[in-house]
Amino acid sequence: MEVAIENPCGGLGPIVDELRTKFNEGTTRGYRWRQRQLTGLLKFLYKEQKSIQAALREDLSKSKADATGEIAPTAMEILEYKRNLKRWMRDERVGTTLLLAPARSYVRSEPLGVALIFGAWNYPLHLTITPLAGALAAGNCVVLKPSELAPATSRMLAEKLPQYLDPDYVDVVEGGADIAEELLELDFDHIFYTGNGAIGSRVMQAAAKSLTPVTLELGGKSPVIVEKTADIQTTAKRISFGKWANAGQTCVAPDYVLVEKEVEEDLLRALKQTLLDFYGPEPQKNRAFGRVVNQRHVERLKGMLSSGRILIGGEVDVADNYVAPTILRDVRGDDPVMQEEIFGPILPVLPVESVEQAIRFVNARPKPLGLYLFTKNRAVERDVIARTSSGGVCINHAGLQIVNPKLPFGGVGASGMGAYHGKASFEAFSHRKSVLKKPFFFDPAFLYPKFKKRK
Repeated sequence: MEVAIENPCGGLGPIVDELRTKFNEGTTRGYRWRQRQLTGLLKFLYKEQKSIQAALREDLSKSKADATGEIAPTAMEILEYKRNLKRWMRDERVGTTLLLAPARSYVRSEPLGVALIFGAWNYPLHLTITPLAGALAAGNCVVLKPSELAPATSRMLAEKLPQYLDPDYVDVVEGGADIAEELLELDFDHIFYTGNGAIGSRVMQAAAKSLTPVTLELGGKSPVIVEKTADIQTTAKRISFGKWANAGQTCVAPDYVLVEKEVEEDLLRALKQTLLDFYGPEPQKNRAFGRVVNQRHVERLKGMLSSGRILIGGEVDVADNYVAPTILRDVRGDDPVMQEEIFGPILPVLPVESVEQAIRFVNARPKPLGLYLFTKNRAVERDVIARTSSGGVCINHAGLQIVNPKLPFGGVGASGMGAYHGKASFEAFSHRKSVLKKPFFFDPAFLYPKFKKRK
C-alpha cells in the first residue's frame, strides 16, 4: 500500500477499507508477523539515526543528545515487546465456578483491527513510534498520522517507515487539521491520540459516533511539591532536568513548584544556579537548549511572563522561536501563568505554609498527568500519594516515571484516558476475549426446562 502524503483530494476511506481487508486475512494475528514488524522498527531506529537527528533538529532545534533521548527510550520500549510478546499472547487460564463444572475457562488477547494513531509534535519520533509499536505487537493494522507541526519528522517517517514495515498493513498519512478531521469521520477499531485536551475532546466526540474506544494521552499542570526535609541542591538539579528538557515542551514536565516557605529562598538560589550551570548566561547560544515549536506558541508564552517577578530569564526572540529558560517567583494562584498548562520553559515558584496547603492547592485543580514530591519524610510521601490523584507520581525526581516500560503511563480525568508503555500498550490495542468450553460427557438435566418446584 502506498503512503498517502498530504492527500489534497481526500479519499482516505479506501485506504482504511484496504487495511481492514488485509486484517481480516489473519496475517497480523501471527506471532512471527508481529515480531518482524518490531524488528523492522528497531532497524529503522538504528539505520536512520542521521535522518532522525536531522529532522528533529529542523523541527525543534534538538541536539544529538536530545535526539538520542527520543531514540533510546523508543528502542527500549520495542525490546520490551519483543522479549515478552510470546508470553503476552498466551491464553490466560482462569478458574471456573462449581456451578459450571466441568468446564475450562480462559482469556484470549486478540487484536482490535485497524487502529488510528495521532502522533505529537513535541517528541515527534518517540510519541509516534511507541504507540505504533504497541499496536503492531498486539497484531493490528495501523493508520499513522504524524503531527504536521513537526513537518520534517512527519516527512521522514512517511518516506522511511515503509522501507522497514510491511506497507500492506501500515499506512502513514501526512497532512494538517483537514486530514485529521477526515480520518476522524472514518470507522476505526481504536483511536490513540497524544496532545492537548481541546483536540482530545474533539477526538472523543468523533469516536462516540461509532462507539470507538480511545486512548487519550493529554497533559495538564503537573505540580512539584518541595517539603522542607528535601535535599535542596539535588532537588533543584532534578527539577531543572525535568523542566528545561525540550524547552519545557514535555507533557510531564514540572509545571509549577509549591515549596514550603522555610526553604523557599534556598530552593530559588539553587534553581537559578542550576540553570546557569546547565545552559550558561546566554542559553540562546547553547545548542543544548531547544526552541519553541512555532511563533504562535512563543507569543502565548510571552503573555505568561507578566506573572510574579522574573528571577532569571525572561528574554524572548520571536523570530528565533526562542523563550529563555525562566524562573518566576512570588507567583499567585490566579496569575496568567497558572491558568493553563505552560508547555514551555517557564517555571513558576509558589511558596506554601505546609505540605497540607500544597495538597489542598493541587486538589483544587484538574487532575494532572504527573506529580512530583521531594522529601525525606516517609509519612509525607505516603500522605501525598494517598490524598492526591494524578496520572503518575515520581518521588525525588521529575519525569522518570515515564521511562520505565514496566510502568503503565497515562492520565486521569482531564489529563487523559487509558494507558500505554510495555504490557499496557499491548493491552490498550487488544481485546480480552472470554472463552468458556464445556465437555459433552456431563450434561445435568437441572439446567434445562421444565423447571418444576423441586428442580
